[in-house]
Amino acid sequence: MRDAIQKLDAEARRLLGHGFRELESEERRVILQIVRRAAISRNIADETDETMSFGQRLADRVAEIGGSWGFIISFAFFLVLWAGLNAGVLPRLGLRPFDPYPFIFLNLILSMVAAVQAPIIMMSQNRQASKDRAAAEHDYEVNLKSELEIMALHEKLDALRARELADMTAHLIVLSQQTAEAVRRAEEVANV
Repeated sequence: MRDAIQKLDAEARRLLGHGFRELESEERRVILQIVRRAAISRNIADETDETMSFGQRLADRVAEIGGSWGFIISFAFFLVLWAGLNAGVLPRLGLRPFDPYPFIFLNLILSMVAAVQAPIIMMSQNRQASKDRAAAEHDYEVNLKSELEIMALHEKLDALRARELADMTAHLIVLSQQTAEAVRRAEEVANV
């Protein structure tokens, strides 16, 4: 266990310049995933949807329906129909309107719908904000891991390039020594 902690600490210092215990929780998760050589990406929407209660699902559905053009158009149609029946059709047929102008019963219904709908929509918005925060944290983790992995690839490429340059330099030294030896021999043969 101590070796694992030392490995995490060494990796954190190498990649981020701080000890493992000094890092934020998101950065710790990234270092853990790098050391484990595991993927960090996951579907946040599925995770949050799986843990939703019935009330949360209902709030989301009410907000989804209440914030749609279909709802707005159908509600406008309902209001026109209500006003048309009570102010025009029923009086012309000689019937007593069930909610005569100024439509007090309709105002009561609209007030009750607004009183219930507004907090439900706010609950849904709060949940959406919570989902957005979780997604932003996850995006940060994925971006940080990607950046660190790219840095590690650059280090590997730099090390490979340095090794190739060292090998080429060694070959050049050998070739120059062989050339110098060949020149020396040629001069000895020419002097004989």
